[in-house]
Amino acid sequence: MKNRTNYIVLSLKMLLVSLAAVLLASCSAGPSMRPSVISPPPSGPEPINIFPMDRAAIYHTIAPGETLWRISKMYDVDVETLRRVNRVRDVRDLEIGQRLYIPEASRRKDVITFYPSKKWKYIIIHHSATDSGNSEFFDGAHKNRGWQGIGYDFVIDNGTYGKDDGQIETTPRWIKQLDGAHCKAGGMNEKGIGICLVGNFSEDQVTAKQMRSLTMLVRKLQEYYNIPSNRVLGHSHVPGANTECPGTKFPWKNFKSSLK
Repeated sequence: MKNRTNYIVLSLKMLLVSLAAVLLASCSAGPSMRPSVISPPPSGPEPINIFPMDRAAIYHTIAPGETLWRISKMYDVDVETLRRVNRVRDVRDLEIGQRLYIPEASRRKDVITFYPSKKWKYIIIHHSATDSGNSEFFDGAHKNRGWQGIGYDFVIDNGTYGKDDGQIETTPRWIKQLDGAHCKAGGMNEKGIGICLVGNFSEDQVTAKQMRSLTMLVRKLQEYYNIPSNRVLGHSHVPGANTECPGTKFPWKNFKSSLK
C-alpha cells in the first residue's frame, strides 16, 4: 500500500514538472511565435528604392517644340506614364503653355538632338536684350511680328519665367531644321545656327551657368557640323548687321578661348 502511494506521488511530481516545462517554454517563446503573427521569410533580395532621393513629382510647362518624347528624356520618365497620368489621348493635342504632371521626375537634363545636314556653316550668338524671358515668351513676341514663331534655334535661360539658370531650350526651328529668323545679314538665317541668351549684356553680365551651357552647346555643334571657331560669331560681328547684339559686355575673349 505504501509503495503504491509513493508511486502515485512520484507520478504526480513528474506530471507537474512536465507541465511547468511546457509553460516555461510558452512564456519564453513570446507572442511572436504565435502562428497568426508569424511573417513568412522573404523569397528574394531585400526590396530597394528604385527612385533616387533626388526624384520628385513636379509640373512642367510645355515650351515651343516640346513633345512627350522630349519631356520624357528631360526627366527620365516613360512616355506612356506621362500619357496615362495626364490623360493624353493624342500627342498632337499638346499645347504651348500646357502644364504636365511629371511623377517621380529626375533632375532635368537638356535634350539636344543633332540632325545630319550640310547647311550649317556658322554659329551666331545673340542676347534677348531683355531682363527676362524664355522660348515661350519669345515665340509669342515673334509671332506678333508676323514671323512663324521663335526665330532662334536655341535659347539659354537666365532663371526667369520658370526656367533654370543655364537651361538650354531647343526650339521648333531646330527640331524641324527650318531656316532661322535671327540674322538676315550675310544670309545667316539660311546657314547660321542662332543661339540666344536671355539677358541684356550691354548692361548686365552673362551668368556663369549660362556661359557653361553656351560653351558646351557650341562645342558640340562645332564638332558635329565641323564649324571652326572663326565661324562662331556674335550678331554684331556679321558684316552688314547694324546691332551691338549680343551686348558690349559679352565676354568674347574668354568665350572664344574656351572653344576648339
